[in-house]
Amino acid sequence: MSSVNGPPESEDEQRRLTSTLHALDHASRLAESVAQAPEFDGAGRGYEDDRAVQLCAEAMRSAASAAGQVAVLPASHDRAAGASHEPGSAAAASVHEALLRLEHCAKALDELQQSHRRAALGAVAGGALTAGEAIVRVDAVRRLNALAHHAWRSAAHLHNLVG
Repeated sequence: MSSVNGPPESEDEQRRLTSTLHALDHASRLAESVAQAPEFDGAGRGYEDDRAVQLCAEAMRSAASAAGQVAVLPASHDRAAGASHEPGSAAAASVHEALLRLEHCAKALDELQQSHRRAALGAVAGGALTAGEAIVRVDAVRRLNALAHHAWRSAAHLHNLVG
């Protein structure tokens, strides 16, 4: 990608290049988030902490499924050569389903992050958590949310490239 210079020759090529760059940007952010992935210790975790972990794990499985389908596409984006990936094909349906699951998990985790933050910080006032414990938990869920979000956006941009 770094050797690309000059404007693309067609609108379709411009769209593919833009989508690829968006996917790469989100993949880079995903890699940064993985490097900072939280480690929950089992003590004191609540339902929302466990739910955040479950949603992120499901998002990562869905991202892997979508990525696996992108990896098997023909080297050429020629639709005739990649007929099995035409809209309506089993492969396209599989990618679409994985992307829908990934989007659902990312959005659910985003909503959960907001309520989790309020609950964790409120637990400090109630004496259930120390300020340090609350911040660690809030940060952990924020990082899980970032993982799911960047996986979803990267996969969505890659899918737009091929589908």
